[in-house]
Amino acid sequence: MPTLRDAPLARAFDHAARSYDALVRANPGYHAQLRRSARRLGLGLPGRGRGLHVLDLGCGTGASTAALLSVLPEARITAVDASAGMLERAAAKRWPGDVTFVHSPAEHLADAGVTGPFDAVLAAYLFRNTADPDRILSAVREVLAPGGRLAVHDYTLSGKHRHRAVWSAVCAGLLPVTTALGDGALYQHLWRSVIEFDTADRFAGRMTDAGFAGVRVLPLPGWQTGITHTVVGRVPGAGARG
Repeated sequence: MPTLRDAPLARAFDHAARSYDALVRANPGYHAQLRRSARRLGLGLPGRGRGLHVLDLGCGTGASTAALLSVLPEARITAVDASAGMLERAAAKRWPGDVTFVHSPAEHLADAGVTGPFDAVLAAYLFRNTADPDRILSAVREVLAPGGRLAVHDYTLSGKHRHRAVWSAVCAGLLPVTTALGDGALYQHLWRSVIEFDTADRFAGRMTDAGFAGVRVLPLPGWQTGITHTVVGRVPGAGARG
């Protein structure tokens, strides 16, 4: 089965939105890992995010939005996703603070009026789902202010065989459940997209090539060690506010 891309992938996420939150709740550490990546933006206390504008790119049903608010409760957050179904689920939840949801592919932020400048971007589970990661990195760099920070949270394998094997075993266990829900094709894509995408170090190289400075690969704990990483970097220039 080919890897889903663009409009077919967005439709698959639309269909999966109804059960997505229940599935991620069964993933040990899912929300805690997102909060850890949000903290790795380095913009938490003492300012609590006051005066900051943060982009949540690929917000899904809002788990990454909640993670950002846990770290930056007074920040202004713009949350963007290409799936109307996922975005509808996210927007229906109760949100404290200044949160705006925008329906847009990551490649067309300007067309949706998402122009920044942003002090930080969190992109969770996004880049391996796109046809042109370098184009999106370039778009992210354009909307970040000088000194703005990017944290990419994703399944980016270490390159070691055992981590690839664990990932494949987890996906094989999920497939009967997701197939019964009518979402088997999406979760087949999930498995394949990770296997075929960059290792964490290779993605860090992409960020450096796109003009980000201070790029680092930071592991995440638990069963996702060697499978999920936060890759962080910043736009050269003055430090972000806050």
